[in-house]
Amino acid sequence: QVQLVESGGGLVQAGDSLRLSCAASTRTFSNYAMAWFRQAPGKEREFVAAIGGDGQSVYYAGSVAGRFTISRDNAENTVYLQMNNLNAEDTAVYYCAARGASWYSAHSTDYSDWGQGTQVTVSS
Repeated sequence: QVQLVESGGGLVQAGDSLRLSCAASTRTFSNYAMAWFRQAPGKEREFVAAIGGDGQSVYYAGSVAGRFTISRDNAENTVYLQMNNLNAEDTAVYYCAARGASWYSAHSTDYSDWGQGTQVTVSS
């Protein structure tokens, strides 16, 4: 089991940027594909972005493509989500997730370990 701790959330204005971080407690971090999901009040949890274990393959939800960038540092056991040009629709709790396979998935059921979430609030 991998423990995940997110950080970097906060309150920003529309058009601002934020970078989320997720630190993982595993010595084999590169064996895990990682992803970010988010859940807005009253809505289902939705996929945001995913990255393969080697950091070379990435995939984004259409709503964030071109604005968000997922990356990872396998030496630091950390995955990041750089969020630019934020808007009110990005307001949600953002969750980091780990999958016990090196190739990514956009399905939450493929991820076995989850962080506690970090709140991102964008004021318009």
